[in-house]
Amino acid sequence: MKRIHFRSHIAFLAGIFILRLLTSCAEEDTFSVSTANRLTFSTDTLKMDTTFSNVSTVTRSFWVYNHSGSGLRCSVIRLENGNSSKYRVNVDGTYLNSISGYKVNNIEIHDGDSIRVYVELTPGSNGKTTPQLVADNLIFSLESGIEQKVNLSAYSWDAILLNNVEINKDSTIAQTTPIVIYGDLKVDSGATLTIGEGTCIYFHNNAGIKVYGTLKTSGTAEQNITLRGDRLDNMFDYLPYDYTPGQWQGIHFYSSSYDNELKYTDLHSAYNGIICDSSDINRQKLTLSACTLHNNQGYGLEGINSKITAENTQITNTLKNCAYFNGGEVTLNNCTVAQFYPFDADRGVALRFSSVTSALTNLEVRNSLITGYADDEMSGEKGTKDTPFNYTFDHCIIRTPAVTTSDSIHFTHVTYENISDTTKYGEKNFVKIDTELLRYDFHLSKISPAVNAADPLTTTEYDRDGKERDGKPDIGAYERQ
Repeated sequence: MKRIHFRSHIAFLAGIFILRLLTSCAEEDTFSVSTANRLTFSTDTLKMDTTFSNVSTVTRSFWVYNHSGSGLRCSVIRLENGNSSKYRVNVDGTYLNSISGYKVNNIEIHDGDSIRVYVELTPGSNGKTTPQLVADNLIFSLESGIEQKVNLSAYSWDAILLNNVEINKDSTIAQTTPIVIYGDLKVDSGATLTIGEGTCIYFHNNAGIKVYGTLKTSGTAEQNITLRGDRLDNMFDYLPYDYTPGQWQGIHFYSSSYDNELKYTDLHSAYNGIICDSSDINRQKLTLSACTLHNNQGYGLEGINSKITAENTQITNTLKNCAYFNGGEVTLNNCTVAQFYPFDADRGVALRFSSVTSALTNLEVRNSLITGYADDEMSGEKGTKDTPFNYTFDHCIIRTPAVTTSDSIHFTHVTYENISDTTKYGEKNFVKIDTELLRYDFHLSKISPAVNAADPLTTTEYDRDGKERDGKPDIGAYERQ
C-alpha cells in the first residue's frame, strides 16, 4: 500500500513538472506585436573601412538584442538594395543570397536573447579616382510593422590588381590609380624599372620587389612615391594595419643588381625595408636621396659588401638594426637613424657596421643623427687584423658612450648624447615619439642639439622635404624651419 502511494506521488509531481514545462514553452513561444517592443543593436552603423575594388573586406559583425520584455519575430530581414547589393550577410547562420532575394524570413528572438550578424563586402569598380562610398541598409521588419535598420558603410577605391609581375625590359610605372601587387614584382637582369612620381604601390602580405636588374624611383618633394602593405583597415580602433611592421616583404637587390636610385620614396611597414646582396664595390649598388625607411620588422637597410650612398634619408624603428653595413663602401650624409621600435624590447641598434665577413673599405658618416632608446645605439665590429675596417664620423650626434681610446681619431666634431638621460632618451630630438598610439614625427624639435650643428661645407643643399637648408644647417634628414 505504501509502495502504491509512493508511485502515485511521483506520478503527480511528474505531471506538475510537465504542465509547467508546457506552460513555460507556451509563454516562450508568445511573440509581441506591440509597436512599443523593439530590437536593440550593438551598433547603428557598421563601418567596413576602405577597401580596393574587387577585393573582399575582412568580416565584421554586430549583435542584435531583444531587451523588450517579450519575444519578437522578424517577419523579414533584408538588404535594402536587394540583388544590387555588394554586401554579403549572414544572419544567425542563414546566408542572404540571390536565391533568397537577399532576405530571410521569420527570425525569432526570444526575450533576453540575441543573434549575431556577419557582414563582408566585395565592391566592384566605380570608375572614380578617389574612394567612393558603398552603402546599404540591413532592414529588420517586425511583425508589428515596425522597421529598424543598421547602416552598412564602406569606401571602395579603384585599383590596378597585378599578380607575379615580371619586368624583362625597360619599363615605367606611373599611375595615379593605386597598384596592388600579389606575389613578386621582379625586375630581371638587364632590365630597368622606373616608378614615376606620385605612384603608390600596395603589396599583399607575401609580396615584395626582387631586383636583379635596376630599380629607379623618381619621386619629388611634392609627389613622393609610396611603397607599403595593402591592408587599409584597422587592427584596433586606434591602430591601422599600416602602422604595424611586417605587412609585406620589402625590396631585395640581388648580386647582379647595380645603379639603383630611390628618390623621394617612402617605404614602410615591410619585413625588411631594403636588402643589398654582396657585389662589386667599384660599382654603385644603391643611392638613396630623400627617402624614408620606417617601421620594418627586420632591417631598415642592410648592405652586404656593397657600395651605398644615402642622403637626407630617414631610417627608423626596426626590430633588427635600423642600418647595418657588413663590409663595403658606404656614405651617409644628413641622415636620421633612430631606433624607437615599440613592439619588442630586444631590438637592434640604430647603426651597426662590421668587417667580420667582408672588408669595410670605407664608412663615411657626416651631418647625421644616430639615436634611440638604448644607452648605446651604435655598434662597430672589427674582423681580423688584416681586414680593412675604415670609418669616419664628422659633425654627427651619436647616442653612444664618448670614445676616448685611440679610436677617437675616427670621430671629429661629434656630440655624444648623455646616456645617463633615461627620462627622454633620444626622444627630445624629435617633434613626436608616441609609442602608445604609434605616431612618430622625426622632424627636429626646437630643443634638439642637432639644430644649427651641421657642417655648412659638407651638408646637403636640400632636406628630406625638399626644403632649402639655411646658412646654419641642421644635423639629420630634416632642416628645422
